[in-house]
Amino acid sequence: MAQEKIVQTAGREQLGGFAPKFAELNDDVLFGEVWSRTDKLGLRDRSLVTITSLISQGITDSSLIFHFQSAKNNGITRTEIAEIITHIGFYAGWPKAWAAFRLAKDVWVEDTTGSDDKSVFQRGMIFPIGEPNTAYAQYFTGNSYLARISTSQLPFANVTFEPRCRNNWHIHNATKGGGQMLVGVAGRGWYQEEGKPAQEILPGTVIHVPAGVKHWHGAAADSWFAHLAFEVPGENTSNEWLEPIADEEYDKLQR
Repeated sequence: MAQEKIVQTAGREQLGGFAPKFAELNDDVLFGEVWSRTDKLGLRDRSLVTITSLISQGITDSSLIFHFQSAKNNGITRTEIAEIITHIGFYAGWPKAWAAFRLAKDVWVEDTTGSDDKSVFQRGMIFPIGEPNTAYAQYFTGNSYLARISTSQLPFANVTFEPRCRNNWHIHNATKGGGQMLVGVAGRGWYQEEGKPAQEILPGTVIHVPAGVKHWHGAAADSWFAHLAFEVPGENTSNEWLEPIADEEYDKLQR
């Protein structure tokens, strides 16, 4: 298979008159030789290594935007870049991941084009909406979507609810530890424990759900809503799904 040659001219165009040797090393060595060794490591993998290195160092300038654009051209999808940056955040630092996400959203924005409400909501959210939550559809009123963000260390997912969608009353059981943590990502939603007033969830709201507590959560009637759902480690954990939230009960919460 023929080796793909990378042609780069940015060094000479921007620094050729000021630092000609640096420009030469950038265009001819870094890109012309190192990036062109695709028989050793493909362009997609080189993009992955490069953006990981830049984000880990906290470099979120035009160079990261360039390499995000290259990564997209080299086949890294919006869902994959969201997973990659999330993974980096655990090792390099959460603020670095947030800064990288702000740039990545603009690069992959074309992947969420559309004028429907769901597409508009996706464009304003860092994490992907994911796929229809068919595996748990029987426990939801309305349509929800699930995007697994991490399956290692601390598993969590982004759960998106269309307006009026909510899950049934349920309990996270555990003999030790367990429970769940919710972090609002976009839109407006509700969380309620049995016997207590409902609590509004907005972006940045953190909800700690103890094990053994009956509760539900979902979107407000007039808003799409998404939250991260973190599974708290515990012993003998299980989910106990109960009755749905009746419309009459749900409508009492709307403002």
